Amino acid sequence: MNELLPEADRKALLPPLAETGWAAVPGEDAIRKIWKFRSFSEAWGFMTRAGLVAEKLNHHPDWTNRYNVVDVTLTTHSAKGLTQLDIDLARAMDRLAPEAEIQRDHGEPVTCLCELHARKA
Repeated sequence: MNELLPEADRKALLPPLAETGWAAVPGEDAIRKIWKFRSFSEAWGFMTRAGLVAEKLNHHPDWTNRYNVVDVTLTTHSAKGLTQLDIDLARAMDRLAPEAEIQRDHGEPVTCLCELHARKA
């Protein structure tokens, strides 16, 4: 079983992830990031590549996809919190989508392109 990240590791490993858009999930021992791509195809491609990495690590994200938006939460369910697996998968996901827009304010509603297009119509 994976061990929860010790406090010293959290202090060293989480700030660099925060710089890329990962943030703590209130009330959970988890991190979250929201990517906005230029199209559904780009979002789906990212999810496919990320899914292959996750399968290789045998560690799978909690995620949703709405048109061009991919919303990911990472935690290790078997450990009931953050482990090195979450850090490794977050870093790998960051490398897969350097061009995507990141929604840093997780308190704001997540709006996809289809909703924006509908508002303009």
